[in-house]
Amino acid sequence: MAPISAAPAASFGRVDDDGTVSVREGDQWRVVGQYPDGTPAEALAYFERKYADLAGEVTLLETRHRSGGASAADLRATAKTVRERVTGAAAVGDLAALEDRLSALEAELREASAEEAQAQRAAVDAAVAERTALVERIEAIAARDPKSIQWKQTTAEVSELFDRWQSHQASGPRLPKSLSQQLWKRFRDARATLDKHRREFYAGMDEQHRAARDAKARLVERAEALASKGEEGIGAYRTLLDEWKSAGRAGKKADDALWARFKAAGDALYAARGEREQADAEASREKIEAKRALLIEAAAVPKEKDTAKARALLTGIQRRWDEIGRIFPREAERGLDDDLRKIEQGLKAREDADWKSNNPETKARQNDMTQQLRDAIAGLEADLEKAKASKDKNAIAKATEALEARKSWLKALGG
Repeated sequence: MAPISAAPAASFGRVDDDGTVSVREGDQWRVVGQYPDGTPAEALAYFERKYADLAGEVTLLETRHRSGGASAADLRATAKTVRERVTGAAAVGDLAALEDRLSALEAELREASAEEAQAQRAAVDAAVAERTALVERIEAIAARDPKSIQWKQTTAEVSELFDRWQSHQASGPRLPKSLSQQLWKRFRDARATLDKHRREFYAGMDEQHRAARDAKARLVERAEALASKGEEGIGAYRTLLDEWKSAGRAGKKADDALWARFKAAGDALYAARGEREQADAEASREKIEAKRALLIEAAAVPKEKDTAKARALLTGIQRRWDEIGRIFPREAERGLDDDLRKIEQGLKAREDADWKSNNPETKARQNDMTQQLRDAIAGLEADLEKAKASKDKNAIAKATEALEARKSWLKALGG
């Protein structure tokens, strides 16, 4: 049966007059289906879309392989399924090219699968090494003398080792069952030994707690007896505080209750100091206002153009500032001193600048440079006139540029 439309040489599809669609495979044509209810172009487009879908699947596989987002084993299974759909597919397009791409991809995936298997074996070896290190670490801790162990830190470390074991078991590669059980038994036994030693240690602390509780109770009584001394009792209270710190632990409940009484005794002493400091602060109010008034007066220092007069004004203010005396609280005094210091620093910067500008050596160097620039300008002006007379545009441009540069330099020097 003759085709309705002859296929171009580069085309992979044709449509017969009854709507039968064929695909070219090498020198042969293979029927892929019929499309009787449309034009030949529509029939070809339908089966070309099927080919495009298959090509998209191959491209997706290639992309996933290049990105490394999936294992080679999974991609090999998917590639096999895609090949089954490509082989003998009811589609129009370069199916042979798709199969070639699949073959190349499958070869790469086979190689990648071998690499993944090797990596898996390496991961298992690394996992065995890591779990063995965890076991050896906890066994080393369990082998210590229980009396030398700091149980708070050790308990935290053992908990961290156990958490790492569980995390590794959950997220790491699966180990051979017999080896996994053997490592776990060693870890579990060491952990059980530490639990036993820890219970014995805390059981032995009861007597120590009783001794510490009695010692701290006596310290509380001595601290409370200092109440009548007021602020003068702070030194003795600090000595008691040092003894408190070396008295040991009495257990959380007893420690909290005794500390509340001990701290209350100290708070009473420091409250007396606070009242005295408050009185000092009240007495300092007039001094603060006086210094603030001096700061307002000192604001004229930066405005005074005559540096010597500005220095004399500031010196007088500083003398009266010192006569006012110390201020409480210290924070207020520091803030006021900082404000006056800023004015002093500003004046000092002005004095330094004046000295530099009036330095004879600096002036001499400046005058010498000014004269050199004036001589250069005169020479360049003569060169410019010659260039204009000769109408040499290049010479005119160069002379003009050089002349403008020297004039700007002279202006910067104040010449």
